[in-house]
Amino acid sequence: MTTNQSETAVQGRARRLAEDAAEAADVRRWQTHPDVVALRVERVRAQVDRLCWSGIVLGLAFTAANVQWFAAAGSAVGSLPWLTAWLLDPTVCLVLLAILRAEQVTARYQVHTGAWVRTAKWLTLAATYVMNTWSSWAAGSPAGVVLHSVPPLVVFVAAEAVTDLRDKLTDAVAVAFVNATVHGDVREPVRVEEPAAPVHEPNTPVHEPTDPAGELTVSAPEPVTPKPVTPEPPREGAARRKLFADYLADAREAWTSGVEITPAWVREATGCSRGLSSRLAAALRVEIGKGVRGGD
Repeated sequence: MTTNQSETAVQGRARRLAEDAAEAADVRRWQTHPDVVALRVERVRAQVDRLCWSGIVLGLAFTAANVQWFAAAGSAVGSLPWLTAWLLDPTVCLVLLAILRAEQVTARYQVHTGAWVRTAKWLTLAATYVMNTWSSWAAGSPAGVVLHSVPPLVVFVAAEAVTDLRDKLTDAVAVAFVNATVHGDVREPVRVEEPAAPVHEPNTPVHEPTDPAGELTVSAPEPVTPKPVTPEPPREGAARRKLFADYLADAREAWTSGVEITPAWVREATGCSRGLSSRLAAALRVEIGKGVRGGD
């Protein structure tokens, strides 16, 4: 192999490595893009919700028979007290499911609920546990206590854990936006302009007169005075879309010392949406070094 061939081979490998490195950097940049991270977090959030809700519903369904047996208190099968006992567990479970469903939305936007909400959730869970295990405690059966304690405790732990998980998943999206803003990695998708359709002029042949007796008289065209063109006023829809950095700049300009940075304040100062306000608040707190986390 000659020297020129060796240099050509080295240059070819170097070029391929440079292309691979550029492709890897572009892929990594888009993998850490806030929008891509938010999409992945939403997929994980949906999987977590499905799994937790399946476990909670199955656990509550298991407790329904125990609560009915506890409420029937030995009544004859098919009697009115026996039938009425089936209503006790759904009464408690429906209230618990309503609270958990509401927390699924409040945790998504990091809105903290009041003390009554947590009290109602714990009260319904405690009632379910007591009704499931009371007979085993009265009979002095450790095996029965353990058996009937597992489903209510699993439901209780899952109800508390799923709320915290949703809150942390929202924090993950906010952290991705903060990191991208600090490092300047946020890139807007490139809009591809479609080429205008070509104008095809008709290829109609021009037939000149062939009469030898007549002469063709061509008159000079009259001068045309161009009319002044009045520029059209800009349309409202042609305004540039406001980006995340624009909202952040507005919030930075509106903030003064002593003002607590919360999503509600960011919405009032910038007019942004509720979903974007928590990310803007997190980014602004990072910039000014204010580590206080505000509520909505």
